[in-house]
Amino acid sequence: MCATPAVVACGLKQAGITATSNPAESPRCVQGASPCTGLGAIYIQDSVKQAVHIHSSETCTHLVAVGGTTTGSGGVCEWIGRVQAARGVRFGLNPSVGQGCSTACECVEGRVWAGCCQQKDLILRARAPFRRSHTKPLQLFAAIMRLVILDDYDLASEWAAKYIRNRIIQFKPSADRYFTLGLPTGSTPLGCYRKLIEYHKSGDLSFKYVKTFNMDEYVGLPRDHPESYHSYMWNNFFKHIDIEPQNTHILDGNATDLQAECDAFEQKITAAGGIELFVGGIGPDGHIAFNEPGSSLVSRTRVKTLAKDTIVANARFFGNDLSKVPTMTLTVGVGTVMDAREVMILITGAHKAFALYKAIEEGVNHMWTVSAFQQHPRTIFVCDEDATLELRVKTVKYFKGLMHVHNQLVEPMHSMKNYKD
Repeated sequence: MCATPAVVACGLKQAGITATSNPAESPRCVQGASPCTGLGAIYIQDSVKQAVHIHSSETCTHLVAVGGTTTGSGGVCEWIGRVQAARGVRFGLNPSVGQGCSTACECVEGRVWAGCCQQKDLILRARAPFRRSHTKPLQLFAAIMRLVILDDYDLASEWAAKYIRNRIIQFKPSADRYFTLGLPTGSTPLGCYRKLIEYHKSGDLSFKYVKTFNMDEYVGLPRDHPESYHSYMWNNFFKHIDIEPQNTHILDGNATDLQAECDAFEQKITAAGGIELFVGGIGPDGHIAFNEPGSSLVSRTRVKTLAKDTIVANARFFGNDLSKVPTMTLTVGVGTVMDAREVMILITGAHKAFALYKAIEEGVNHMWTVSAFQQHPRTIFVCDEDATLELRVKTVKYFKGLMHVHNQLVEPMHSMKNYKD
């Protein structure tokens, strides 16, 4: 059972969402003359102007709602609650926002607060790793995991750079509306950074109104050490673009209180409005940032002791002298990255093929932390041909068959030249 369509449509309209029904499915849902069964035949127009038809619990498993504020009737809250219940997702309103949210009613996992839909922050929590709270208007979009396969490293890097470029420009950042970008280090993103620098120097892309948050930093390594991530980001990216130094955020591995530094980093992300797009890379064992095998999939920014395999792998950056390789880092958690509105993960090379297989074709597993992003509503894996060697042939064919769709995200390329400051 669900609320009458009239109530639902009213609430959706007040939340700024276009709602219509499919006459071929259920004409009654247009008129609201009687309650719909199930979720009825309701279409939602999402933020990218794609119609999403909700008609059954099967469809609901492919949808995610992003929280916001609502005014007027409780139709939106009630309707969203039913969508989330169909997905087996916890849904509720934040009791800390205001009074009147203590009245509980039974729902999936007992995490619903009822009776306070009006002017309260809506929290939608998918499975444990997915945590999100926004105060912008309520939106719905189809949950999509994309695998973009390019022929080689250079083409993969270029596709990723084009996507970042278009996302920043289409966001239309300004002095009071910064685009927040999460960034990785390592060898994989270097090609992407080179292309972004190229776009900036051609006048097509500006980072003036972009704030960045890096994934990690070594503990105890001087900031000006050639292998520190401060040096890496400055030498390979920041000094070549127009980003303001105060808008770049990298963890301080020499802080007096390391955990306080981690907590402050999380607070800075929150103060910036969250990460719009978090770009990441992975290791051969599937770790993202320094969230190595066994890391919690709901972890936050913290101090991390490196595994022996990681220390050995990093020795090449320190003259192959293991004694010079830092053994501890500060790193964002898997949960920190999962909080981003969108995640793009770069995976290239045959040595990471098994990790990509674990990320795409097997289930979520804390021993392969990259697999957590199967549960993120908007994840893009960008890889080269070599990285697909462990995938099933039909998997590769399926995603390659979608390249004409994926390329619509980067073609045409937008330019800052077409926008006024």
